[in-house]
Amino acid sequence: MEIKKKNTNIRCSVTQCKHNMLSENYCGLDCICVGTHEQNPTVPECTNCDSFVKRSSTQG
Repeated sequence: MEIKKKNTNIRCSVTQCKHNMLSENYCGLDCICVGTHEQNPTVPECTNCDSFVKRSSTQG
């Protein structure tokens, strides 16, 4: 079992990500990579957490 420590510098509410702490809205990674799917992003919806990894159905 992977032991994660919450990173209080990275808030995250995406519980579908395996790096999310579940019990709290924090990420367990030391750092994340933020990217975009737009050539000229202008609003937050244009950005993505490129560190996202889908949580398997057995994790939780």
